[in-house]
Amino acid sequence: MFIWFAVASVVLVTVVFRSAAVDHRTIVLGALLPLVEAAFGGPRILHSLTGAVAVLAIVMLVTQGRRILRRRLLGIPIGLMCHLLLDGSFTSTQAFGWPLTSRSFAPGQIPELSHWQVSLVLELVGIALAVWAWREFDLADPAKRERFLRDGRLDPPAPA
Repeated sequence: MFIWFAVASVVLVTVVFRSAAVDHRTIVLGALLPLVEAAFGGPRILHSLTGAVAVLAIVMLVTQGRRILRRRLLGIPIGLMCHLLLDGSFTSTQAFGWPLTSRSFAPGQIPELSHWQVSLVLELVGIALAVWAWREFDLADPAKRERFLRDGRLDPPAPA
């Protein structure tokens, strides 16, 4: 459940944005954040588009005039949005559209636990994707690995 969201979000953001300035550590944080809702018994604010947009708005307001901090923290709402895409939250109108489509939170457990068999398969896919990313981003190179751990930066793959 963790590997799929962390690795797939980093790969998505790196391949789509192709920016070496993104702090991928905050992407991982944002991608994993909705999993805490399992402790509350089901999908809540972090499994909704409203929640992700609210976090984006808060980051934008809090970081006015602080460009470097903004660039780092923008990874959190981007990671949240990646999570919504990767777990299929958009398929539950009540969860994804809350509070616009429903006044109450969606019943049941978070999607990751409600379809745990699929989640196990996605974890295996995440491991395979991690192996690919390790090679693609040349993380065997100690300098590149240290840069990722220290600054959260990865060199985007060369265009095909």
